[in-house]
Amino acid sequence: MTLTSLKPVLAQVAQGATLTIAESEAAFGLIMAGEATPAQIAGLLMAMRVRGETVDELTGAVRAMRARMLAVDAPEGAIDVCGTGGDGAGTLNVSTAVTFVLAGLGIPVAKHGNRALSSRTGGADVLTTLGVNVDVALDRLPQILAAAHCAFLFAPRHHAALRHAAGPRVELGTRTIFNLLGPLANPARVKRQLTGVFDPRWARPMAETLRNLGSTDVWIVHGQGLDELTTAGPNQVVALKDGALREFVLTPGEAGLPVSPVSAIAGGDPQTNATALLALLDGAKGAYRDTVLFNAAAALVVAGVVDGVAEGVARAAAAIDTGSALAALETLKRETA
Repeated sequence: MTLTSLKPVLAQVAQGATLTIAESEAAFGLIMAGEATPAQIAGLLMAMRVRGETVDELTGAVRAMRARMLAVDAPEGAIDVCGTGGDGAGTLNVSTAVTFVLAGLGIPVAKHGNRALSSRTGGADVLTTLGVNVDVALDRLPQILAAAHCAFLFAPRHHAALRHAAGPRVELGTRTIFNLLGPLANPARVKRQLTGVFDPRWARPMAETLRNLGSTDVWIVHGQGLDELTTAGPNQVVALKDGALREFVLTPGEAGLPVSPVSAIAGGDPQTNATALLALLDGAKGAYRDTVLFNAAAALVVAGVVDGVAEGVARAAAAIDTGSALAALETLKRETA
């Protein structure tokens, strides 16, 4: 649909009405084109937040975001492993470590991420500390992905249109629909994702949105307050497979892993987290390794490599213990130099 101003949309949402996919796509298209005022943007975001964003609104917003992103070619079967952020836990970097485990097994990972926004150390921060150039020329990313079986897609470079909403988001200082959009708009247009969410009530809507957008294999997970699977207790999972959604609880015991408190994977500044990640890839045992194995195992299920998480843990452990995961990091460093 054609929309020249946010005012008609604001009138709708002010009365509690929801937007269709087309209306949401048009509205967020205006925002990302810089054709909405800060007051209009803030008004729309808060009206949607208070009423509760719908799957159609998420779908339309992601379509607008994908239409304006700088896309990257990725091989068939590529996967993304990332989280929404926003859990406030300040843990060690899990999805970044999982990236190297999967890459060590030859699975292409188009890792979408950013610098720290709600944590002390984001994926881009720890990778930079490890010696990976996250600002490498965009046209080299497909080549890097082919050589290292992984590439880091630095969100601000691929989604520059989001800058128009940055001011209102900062001034609002609260969660908005934009906190949910990032993991739904991977620049490589992957069809397979392991995505963590800060609040379990968003797991099903996010899975439904990805189904609307053509994803084939997805796990949306939440574990004990974290936007990833945890060994601290039961985890909530919404899985998409063959167009059907399934909800279940997954425990560390089902993966053959011991229970450890969230505090056991507490992180710190980029240097602290990078040191821990290197030690992990070098074979260090403990709660961090167990958490990474758990999430890597889930990703292997999503990727169609294994049938269950116990088998996935064994495969992930082998990638670390044979040095394949560490070799993937070294290749990424070399390819992005």
